Amino acid sequence: MIEASAVQGEMVDLHDDQSATSLLSSVQALGIAALAPLALEACGGDSGSAAVPTATPTPTPVAITGAEASRFLAQATTGASKADITSLTSSTYAAWLDTQIGMARPIKFWDFLANNGYNVAANKFGQTGFDTMMWSQLIGSPDTLRQRVGFALHSMVIVSIGGTPSSWLSQGMAAYFDAIWDNAFGNFRTLLDDVAGTVVMGIFLTFMNNVKGNPVTGAVPDENFARELMQLFTIGLYQLNMDGTQVLSGGKPVETYTQADVSGLARVWTGWTYANTDETIPDRMRLPMINIAAKHESGTKVFLGTTIPANTDGPTSKKLALDAIFAHANVPPFVSKQLIQHLVTSNPSPAYVGRVAAIFANNGNGVRGDLAAVVRAILTDTEARNAANVTSTSFGKLREPIFRLTQWARAFGVKSATNTWKFGSTVDANNRLGESPGRAPSVFNFFRPGYTPPGSGIAAQGLIAPEFQITTEPTVVAYINYMQELIVGGAGDSQGDYTALLTLATDSQALLNELNLVLAANQISATTIAALKTGIDSISATTAAGQLNRVQAAIILVMAAPEYLVLK
Repeated sequence: MIEASAVQGEMVDLHDDQSATSLLSSVQALGIAALAPLALEACGGDSGSAAVPTATPTPTPVAITGAEASRFLAQATTGASKADITSLTSSTYAAWLDTQIGMARPIKFWDFLANNGYNVAANKFGQTGFDTMMWSQLIGSPDTLRQRVGFALHSMVIVSIGGTPSSWLSQGMAAYFDAIWDNAFGNFRTLLDDVAGTVVMGIFLTFMNNVKGNPVTGAVPDENFARELMQLFTIGLYQLNMDGTQVLSGGKPVETYTQADVSGLARVWTGWTYANTDETIPDRMRLPMINIAAKHESGTKVFLGTTIPANTDGPTSKKLALDAIFAHANVPPFVSKQLIQHLVTSNPSPAYVGRVAAIFANNGNGVRGDLAAVVRAILTDTEARNAANVTSTSFGKLREPIFRLTQWARAFGVKSATNTWKFGSTVDANNRLGESPGRAPSVFNFFRPGYTPPGSGIAAQGLIAPEFQITTEPTVVAYINYMQELIVGGAGDSQGDYTALLTLATDSQALLNELNLVLAANQISATTIAALKTGIDSISATTAAGQLNRVQAAIILVMAAPEYLVLK
């Protein structure tokens, strides 16, 4: 924990460089050294096998407290304000989910670019508008559950703008994100079909213009997409029980596919190309790829125990292949576990995974892959909603850096009157977040779902902590520096509104209590709050500038606290 002496008397004026440095020194103690043991507790979980019970959501409580509402919204959204929290306390989780799932998208990514003048010839070979487009929705769109779930699905079925060389690249990425966001509450099978048809997926995983094998030269179809479709998007490397535990044979995990399966499936992804040849406008980046029969493999395609007969055309082969993969026994636990990890906890118990996977397999009406039902099951499950898990050493996850930024922005009414959302890329690990929407370094995303810090106590317990793959002492410092810049100065016309907090500026305890509720669901301990209060009290509150300094310093310190950084 941070010591009171570490912050006392050091925060004076956040608007000058010297005081900014002082503030950073004040929160150094809230870095990795303090975060790691706390995260070790939060990222724990039962790693044993368990029977899979029938999925049963938690009964709706009689009344939702402010802390419970804040905790739920931290799992279900990209950020919430005090008004959002208050509104939920007078409603139910089920009603909130109904509203969010039923909400039509206010605007699509593609339309945002078109409506704001980005579809012009000058932008043909750049990435202009891409970051603006992403932040506009993650921060500004009211369908915040869709934003959170869509981002989780994108993190599993990934395309990155950095690995997709093309003209009209921002527009191609918009079409890809629309395929994800449109299907966030739809069916996973439809999502797979739509994403596999996007131009940027064809480019990113190199099956665009993939041609059938040539027996004379020995050339074979590109296997990149076939492999990642199975390994990362749908079934994983090893066979799973419905509770997400591995199927073992002789004490060793059983592989889900072989190289022969990869080669057989790769034959499906031949002959796919742009729907038209007009590069002068971005429209072809939105059109699903078409199949050229002469370039499509006409022979049989054998994979995962499925045989697609010879002379089956490209579109039919695609449908049969995705149908076979979607029906695989691994899909429900594989997808369900990763969604739980992204939304709720890094190490869900097998029972939790099993309950959600059962809903994925059958939503109660005989439908497989109903993502709306899966999301409901994840967020209303007993393991997610049990208040005892707030103090449990076997529950939680490290907050993803992107969602720390979006939470600040949504909590304090950040908008952009000009619709420019000038946050730009936040991928720089030395000066920003080390993570940015749509800018992952590879198909493996910024961090892998099974990552554990090597040589750590987390690893010693056989646990995982995915977000720690991009968390180091330098990145913690960079995060604090960057968030201080945003909290104090904003990004262009995207500024925090601290009007309500200024009424609490002279009462540091009330100010910190408010921030603890809104940002951390009251999970920051009294000991840490007392230490932060000592620092805040050292800032004069006799002037308007001093009061603003107090508010901004309090936000920074709360967002640097380990109990905030670990989401429980």
